[in-house]
Amino acid sequence: MTFELLERVFSDTGVLILWYFVALNSFYGLLLVLSVPHILRHWELYKDDEVGLYLTSERLPAISILVPAHNMESCIVDTVECLLALEYSRHEVIVVNDGSTDRTLEKLRERYDLYETSPLFEAPLETQEVRCHYRSKGHANLRVIDKVQGGKADALNTALCLAKHPLVLCVDADTLIEKSALHRLARAFLVDPKVAAAGATIRVANGCTISSQTIEEPRVPDEFLSGVQVPEYLRGFLFGRLGWNSLGGNLIISGAFGLFQKDHLLAIRGYKVGSVGEDLDLVVRLHRYLREKGIAYSVPFIPDPIAWTEVPSDLATLGRQRERWHRGLIVTMVNNLGLLLNPRYGRVGMVIFPFFVLGEMIAPVIEFLGLVLTVSGLALGVLDLTFALLFLSAAWGYGTLVTLASVVMEEVTFKCYPRFSDFRRLVSFALIESFGYRQLTVLWRVQGFWNALRGSTSWGTMKRRGFAAAES
Repeated sequence: MTFELLERVFSDTGVLILWYFVALNSFYGLLLVLSVPHILRHWELYKDDEVGLYLTSERLPAISILVPAHNMESCIVDTVECLLALEYSRHEVIVVNDGSTDRTLEKLRERYDLYETSPLFEAPLETQEVRCHYRSKGHANLRVIDKVQGGKADALNTALCLAKHPLVLCVDADTLIEKSALHRLARAFLVDPKVAAAGATIRVANGCTISSQTIEEPRVPDEFLSGVQVPEYLRGFLFGRLGWNSLGGNLIISGAFGLFQKDHLLAIRGYKVGSVGEDLDLVVRLHRYLREKGIAYSVPFIPDPIAWTEVPSDLATLGRQRERWHRGLIVTMVNNLGLLLNPRYGRVGMVIFPFFVLGEMIAPVIEFLGLVLTVSGLALGVLDLTFALLFLSAAWGYGTLVTLASVVMEEVTFKCYPRFSDFRRLVSFALIESFGYRQLTVLWRVQGFWNALRGSTSWGTMKRRGFAAAES
C-alpha cells in the first residue's frame, strides 16, 4: 500500500510538472510566432538605405547617455570611445565613476584630458556624495562624475540628475553600441510620441573581431561557455521580447541598452537604490506609474539597434550573474504583487506580469523538482522510462526546438553572422545547451530563491577580461 501511494504521488506530481512545461514552452513558441511579423518589418527597415536620412534630421530628439562604472578599467575607455563616435549629432555622454578602487578614473583622466568644474545642476534625487565633476578639453559632450560608491542604481540616478536632454540612454560600461544604433532606437520615439521607453538587441561580443571600438566581424566564439550564451541571447532578446510587442509591451529593458523619457524616470524617483535587478524594477514601476496616471504609452522592443556586451567566460562569474538576475526578478515580482491579475493595469496585470511570476520566476524550482522527481522515481521504480522521456521532451526538447527556430529566423533575416561556420556553431550550441549548461542555470536560479529569502543584496565580483580579450 505504501509503495502504491508513493507511486501515485510521483505519478500525479509528474503529470502536473509535465503539463506545466508543455504550457510554458508552448507560450515561448507563441512569442516566437508573434515576433515573426515584427522581425520581418524591422528587417526591411534595417536594410533600407534611406535610414541614413535620420542622421541629419533636425527632428531627432537629443539624448543623454548615462554610463555607471565601478572597477571598469579594462573596458571603460573602449566604451566611451564607442559612445563618442556614435553617428548621432545630438548626444552627450555622462560617465559616473562609482567609487572605483582600480584605475577607472585615472584612465579617463589620461585619455580625455579631464579638468575639474563646478556642478551646474540641482539634484532632484538623493544620491551618495559627489566628489568631483569633470569636463573634457577635447570632447565638449563628455562629462565625468566621481562619487562615493552607492551601487549601480545610485550611479544612474546621479547621471539622471545631470542629464540635460529629454531622452536618456542607460548603458553598461562594458557595452559597445553599433554606430547607427542610436538613431535606429530614437526613431521609435520620433514616430510615436507615446513611447515611454524602448529596449534593443544585446549580442555577445566574445569571439568577435573588434577594431577601433567597433565590431568589425561578428563571430560565434569557439569557447563553450561563451558560445552557448549566443543562442540563449538570440532566443531571449531578438525573438522572446519582440513577441511581447503584440501582447502589451515589455516588462524588462536590459540595463545594458535602454532608452527612456527622462521626465517619466524622474516622476518615479529614478532607479531603486539597493536593488540587484534595477532594470526590471524600473520598468515595472514605470508601467505602474503610467497606468495609474492614465497616461497613454508603449514600451516596445526594437530589434535592429544592436549593442554588444562581454559575457562571462568562467563558471564562477556566470553563476553569480545568473543568480543575481533571478534574485532581482524574485524581489521585483514580490514587491509588485499588486499587479498580478489586476485589470486596472490592463495587459500588464492580466497577461505579462502573471507570466513572469508563473513562468519566469518559478520555472527553475519546478524544473529542479521535476529533475529530482524523475531521477529518484526511476531509482525507486515508481516511475517508468516513458515518463522520464516525456519530461525531458517537454522540459528540454521542446525548449531546444524554440531555440533552434530562433537561430533559423536570425539566419534568414538579419544574418548577423555571415559565415556558415558560425551558423553551424549556433546550431551545435542550441542542441547541446540542454545537456549540462541548462541544469547549471537552473541550480543558479534556484540559489537565487534562497538568497532572496535571506534578503541578500550582494552583486558579487564580476570578472571581466575586456574587449581586447573578448576578440579571442
